[in-house]
Parts: sequence; structure tokens; C-alpha cells
Amino acid sequence: MNHGPTCGSWPSPIGAEDVAAHDGAPNWPAALGEEVWWAEPRPAEAGRVTLCRTRLDDPSARPREMLPAPWNARSRVHEYGGRPYALVPSPEGTAVVFTEFGDQRLYLWRQGREPQPLTPEPETPAALRYVEPVLSPEGREVWCVCERHTGPAPTDLRRAIVAVPLDGSAAEDPDAVREVAAGHRFLACPRVSPDGRRLSWIGWDHPDMPWDSTLLHVADLGPGGRVSGAPSTVAGGPGVSVVQAEWADADTLYCVADPSGWWNPYRLVAEGGAWSEPQPVAAAEEEFGGALWQLGYTWLAVPRHGPVAAVHGRSTTGLGRIDPATGAVADADTPHTEWFGRLAVGGTGGDTLVGLAAAPGIAPEIVAVGPSGSWRSLSAPDRHGAADTSGSGTDAFADYMPVPWARVFTGPGGREVHANLYPPRNPRHGPAPGERPPYAVWAHGGPTGRTPMIHDLEIAYFTSRGIGVVEVNYGGSTGFGRAYRERLRENWGVVDVEDCVAAARALAGEGLADPDRIAVRGGSAGGWTAAAALAFTDVFACAAILYPIVDLAGWRTGETHDFESQYLESLVGPWPETARRYADRSPVNRAGDIDAPFVLMQGREDAICPPAQGERFLQRVHAVPHAYLAFDGEQHGFRREETIRAALHAELSLYAQVLGFATDAPQLELRP
Repeated sequence: MNHGPTCGSWPSPIGAEDVAAHDGAPNWPAALGEEVWWAEPRPAEAGRVTLCRTRLDDPSARPREMLPAPWNARSRVHEYGGRPYALVPSPEGTAVVFTEFGDQRLYLWRQGREPQPLTPEPETPAALRYVEPVLSPEGREVWCVCERHTGPAPTDLRRAIVAVPLDGSAAEDPDAVREVAAGHRFLACPRVSPDGRRLSWIGWDHPDMPWDSTLLHVADLGPGGRVSGAPSTVAGGPGVSVVQAEWADADTLYCVADPSGWWNPYRLVAEGGAWSEPQPVAAAEEEFGGALWQLGYTWLAVPRHGPVAAVHGRSTTGLGRIDPATGAVADADTPHTEWFGRLAVGGTGGDTLVGLAAAPGIAPEIVAVGPSGSWRSLSAPDRHGAADTSGSGTDAFADYMPVPWARVFTGPGGREVHANLYPPRNPRHGPAPGERPPYAVWAHGGPTGRTPMIHDLEIAYFTSRGIGVVEVNYGGSTGFGRAYRERLRENWGVVDVEDCVAAARALAGEGLADPDRIAVRGGSAGGWTAAAALAFTDVFACAAILYPIVDLAGWRTGETHDFESQYLESLVGPWPETARRYADRSPVNRAGDIDAPFVLMQGREDAICPPAQGERFLQRVHAVPHAYLAFDGEQHGFRREETIRAALHAELSLYAQVLGFATDAPQLELRP
């Protein structure tokens, strides 16, 4: 091994263009018989999302891109969107109902034809938005969550579950869109029982977020698929979060809820006109669910035959089938160590599980697991050779990918801080004797979320150059139960920063990282943590701050979208009673004290963390070297190939200039 170049300047074959070309993962698998479909991003096509298809009954099948450009299957409900399409059986072949990103209308697309609009064109562009469509009992409508924007403010809106006819009549006649259920500020998970007699859905209201308190409702359906009588509330309530519900048969409903402090599966049965209390199906101190950031997540699947299946785990997740007699969970024997809440059931027999999975050595892929336990990749069938059970596949960058492991650091008061550690790795280079590598502490978004330990070219872009990365699942993260999640209650900007600092100091104390060359980086809520870490600590040498929140008062009083407009009630405190706390914790009010260089990057069309937040912060920065990059055509998060490439170059150049190593990335101009 050559110890020539210093850490950070190791030559690497992983370029920013490679990361950009592969950015994003396949998503939202759905199955209809032997067909499996999924959504897939196209960074090189301005970040549009296409739809791909393959077959379960043909082992030699290769995925085909189906939805042609420029069509873009992506919803803007809650601004984060969710599952944007549904499959519709047709004598002419499978048809697709999808939300087009540009105008947010629903379209019906039959192969070989142009997509036809199903919903009316609103007077204000994109004022009617749709997500999580499901086929109606008789197959003549799709039912979905509709978000209607009624005024100029982000909170001027109303949501309902609506029925949209598939004959296209509503495209010209708005009255043809029929409201099925409403009654809450937020709605999710509309599901029709197999016999078409009942509808279930989840609802919640401000100031709760879906991981705080939600309600699971069931209503009887009368003639024409209309709700008959008042709905019953069958699960959830104050301090209980129901995040999914699925029908097993006409009288049996499964849900994922956390009355025990952990999202676990429960069963409800209708008997004599009443619903039973939820009964645990697999009680365990691990998560069978997660934060409902997008509508359409599915951690639980109910095959037509055989036991219920679920994604479950703590720091890592598996896919298991639950023994109905004992509640024991038998996991699928695959090399994947991270299964996401994207389960579907397919196959002629209705017993093949289809999901999204990954591992440290496997990029996210759509995987099918048969009832016998056999599995194969559907989205990347050539990644795994016939005799390859390790999952290493044919990754051209395999030797340069980091080998991560889960760490538990000690935070203030002795509390546990979970993290994923990605040490530098390059087969041709290593630290010189006595050299400690620079590190970047990454704070994930959310903040109610979790960062999985998986194959990630963006991380490898840095680790292959000699820069270590530690992703911190700080207090407030999901995956470790409600008590861990609620550590952040009224402590945002405190616990998250302290936990990132604890990780940085532990790595330095163990001799793994150079204490003078540790950066902090994050996007969205992670951008908040990165900015707060610069403003309120002296631990980090520099920061990459991406599309951040920096002004709590501004964000609470109208500068964000409706979904998160009252999120700070739990994260910070009641407004305006705790207004002083909002001011004291906001990096915007300490920007003049920051003395560590940083780069701030922002999408100009971001409706969640708008540019006004970051620009206000920049106006108050004094003489510290910094840079500001604002990207046209980007919303919350970066999707375009050219943006991803430019953002990586800027971050690497910042690290090189501040942490002291050479790089071939274009130099970022830092100026006061």
C-alpha cells in the first residue's frame, strides 16, 4: 500500500459524475400478477421519475423503462409526495394511473398511447395534488388522497380521500371527482376491504406529526362505494402512532402502531358489528414501522396465502414472515441488511414478496422473495451472479467502497448515541504513519428519521479519497423506539448537536480522526444541525450546510409548508409562549459569531426550507470565509445530475481548503 498522498487527496476512480449518474434509488414497487413495476429517478433528465417493469415468471427478464420522457411520475402532496401511481388491469395490458409532477394531475396511461388526464386542470397551477392511489372495489375508479390548495398561504388547503373515475370524465367536469372521506387535516393509507364493504384510513391533525398521534378509522361502504354512517375509530389515539393498515379479509385488518413504545403489528377483527381491541401479532422491542414522511410506505404485507410479512429491526432491518401461532418472525435468507418500508405482494399465487432492499455492499434494488425463500434482484438482475450469495456482485467500485460498522457512542449523561461509521478505504493508499484522517460528521434530515447503513457512492466519494464519514442517528431518530425518538422533544438544536459532537470527540479520542480536521455536514434538518453546530460549538473546522432551516421563528410563522408548519411545537416548544427559546436556538441569530468556513447550498424552488432562510443567515455572517450556491430547477434536495456534481465538487473543495489537502475538484471560491 502506497502512503504517498495525504488523506483527502488519495486518487479515486469514483468521480462526482459517477455519484450523480447513480443518485437516487428505485422506489415504490407494485405488482399485478406476474408483473412488477417501480419508480426510478433519472438525474440526467432533470431529475424526472420514470416507471420500470419486469416479470416474476421469467428469470431471464430484464427491467424495461416504460414511462417515456418527458412524463414525470412524482407527487407534491405534503411537498414530500409519496407513492405516485397504481396499476390497473386492462384487456389491452396493464394500465397505469400516475401523478404527473409538472401539473400534479392524475393521468391514465396505456402502453402505446399518450397519457390521458383523469382530473381537472385547476385555475392555479398544481393546486390540486394526488397521492397514494388505489383501485376501487368495482375497478371503475381510483381512490387517493387529494390536497386542494385554496389560497396563497402554504396552509391554505384542504385534504380528502376522493374517488376519480377512470373514464376520464372528471378531466372536464370537476364535480365528477367524488369525496369519499375527510375529517382530518392529514389523511393517509386509504384501503378498501377485499369484499368492497369497508374503507380504512389514517388521519391526524395539527400540531401532531404522524409519529406522534394518529387515528385509524374504518367506515362501511354503501351503494356506489359511498361511506355509509359514521366511521369507527379502531386504533390509535393520544400518544399512539398508527402508520399503516392492510386488510387480510373482509373482517380482519392488520395495522402497525406503537402503544408499547415500539411500532409493532396488530390484528383487529370485526365481530357482531363491532371491532375488537388491537391484538399484538409479533410483540418485540424493535420497529416494524417508521416515520410517515411520504404517503404510501408499507412495512407490512398480507399475502393471499401464507403468513403476514413485515420489515422489522433496530439498527438494521430484515424481511420476515410472522408465525400466526407464536408471533415468531422467520427472516428471508438474503444478503440484504436493510429492507425499506416498500413491500408489495405479487405472483399468480399472491405469495411472492417484493420489496426495496440494500446492504453495505449492495446498492438499493427491487428484490423478489418467493414463498420457498428463494430470491432475486428484479431491478439489477446482473448484479448477482448465479453462484454469488455474498451480494458483492459486479460493482466496478467494490474495492473502493467503505466497510462500515454500527457504533454506539456515549453522549451527555451517559446516553447512547447510535451511528454508522465509514472509515476511509482505498486499495492503493492509506494514512501515512502517525497520520490521522479528516472526518465529516453527517447529520441526517428529518429530524425524525434514520440513516441506513448501505452501499452509498456519495459516501464512497469521500472515503475513497481518505476522508472518513460518520452518520449519526442522534437522539430523535427513528429505529430505536419512541423513547429514543422523543429525546428531541423540545430539545432540537441541543440533543442533535450534542450527539454529533459526542461522535466527533469519540473518534478523535480513539485516534481514528484528526481532532483539528473534523467537518460537519447535513441537509434539511441536518442542515439545521450543521449550522447550529458551527454557531454554538467550536468542535468543527468547517461545514457543508444544505437546504437548511436556520430561523425557527420564521419557519414557525409561515416560511414552510403545511405538513411541518407546526412541527416545532414538539421539537422546540409551544409558540409563541416559548418564543425566546426559538430566538436563542436559531443559528441565524448567532451567524455573526461563526468563525469556521462553510458552504451553503440551496434549491431556488424549495418550498420546505425556502432560500429566504439561508439568505437571511448569510446577511448576518461577518468575516468568515464562505460560499453560497443556489441552484435553479431544484426543490428540497438535489435531483439533477449537474446539481449533484456541482454540490459534491463544492463540498470537497471546501474540505481541501480548510482541512489542508490537495484535490482536483474545481476550486470553490470562499470569501467573507
